[in-house]
Formats: sequence, C-alpha cells, structure tokens
Amino acid sequence: MKFGFDIDDTLIDLRRYAFHLYNKKLKMAVNEAVFDQIPTVEIHGAFGMTSEQGSQMWKDSMQEIYFTNCPSFQDAKEVLNALADAGHEIYYITSRPKEYCQQTREWVKAQGFPVVDERFYCGMQDHEKIDIIKSLELDVYVDDKPAVLNTLANTTTKVIVKNQSYNQEVDYIRLTNWHEFNALLK
Repeated sequence: MKFGFDIDDTLIDLRRYAFHLYNKKLKMAVNEAVFDQIPTVEIHGAFGMTSEQGSQMWKDSMQEIYFTNCPSFQDAKEVLNALADAGHEIYYITSRPKEYCQQTREWVKAQGFPVVDERFYCGMQDHEKIDIIKSLELDVYVDDKPAVLNTLANTTTKVIVKNQSYNQEVDYIRLTNWHEFNALLK
C-alpha cells in the first residue's frame, strides 16, 4: 500500500514545541492547558500577539522550531518503520517552505523516520497537496489541517485526521495516538 503523511503536527508535535519556545523567548509562563484549547493552527494569540507579530515571531524562530529538538509523537516512528519494513511505500508531503526542503528531509531521517528521497515532497502550499496526493494514488493519507483534508473528500484515498484542538469540526477517521494507527486501517 501507499501511505502519505504530513510532518508538522501529524508526525511531530511542532506547535507544542513552538509554544514552549515562545514561552521561553518571551519570558512568559502561559500554561500548557491554554495550548490544548487553541482553536487555530496559529499559536500567537495565546501570547497576546497580533497576527503580524505572530507571523514575524514564527519567521524569526523557524530554524529553531523546525530543526532542533522537536519531538515526534509517541509511536509515530515505530508505526512508520513497521509499515516500511512490511514493504509499504511511505510518502512525506509537507508544506514547509521550499528553502527548507533538503534540511527537512535530512532532519526527518535523523529523527529515525524511514525516508526514501524520491518519496519526499516539500515546498507546496497546503491546497496544492491534493495534486501530489492524487498523482501518487495514495491509499491512505494522514494530516492535521482541515483545509488539506477537506480537499480529499471526493477521492479514493482513505483520509485520517491527526487529532488537534483546531480540527475538531472535521469528520474523518480520527487518530489520537499513533499506537491506534493499524486498528484505524480496518
């Protein structure tokens, strides 16, 4: 089978990592319970920042957010490695900026995820992911963003949403913990 995965907030806990980094950089102590209730992908509101300030903070922090110690979700690496070991094709489809593609691919490999270079797609806008997913004829695709998932509603690809506070309104198979993944495929 062909499996496709988004990276940020699907395989790795990027927003939570950025939330803790923002607390440190801003010398604040916004409680993690606040993070768990943020209804948007963007986290800047929890710190009292405007959209412009939040956008600038993200841009200024991208290297540190993307390429330092952001943890993967528990069992995500093990699940993907087991799929690869069983002969399934693993594809990564991320909308991280083009200038970070090679560094992202190498970082994902260094974290222990099974990566075949030709199956790593990066640098497109969220809405452009649909073209790649369709062209690859993926059997299963996992992502966190409703804007991406909703573009797959009328395809044959089995869509799984990685549970996040900002995607509660979408009605797809919901992945809460990676150890549940194989059971969700049935």
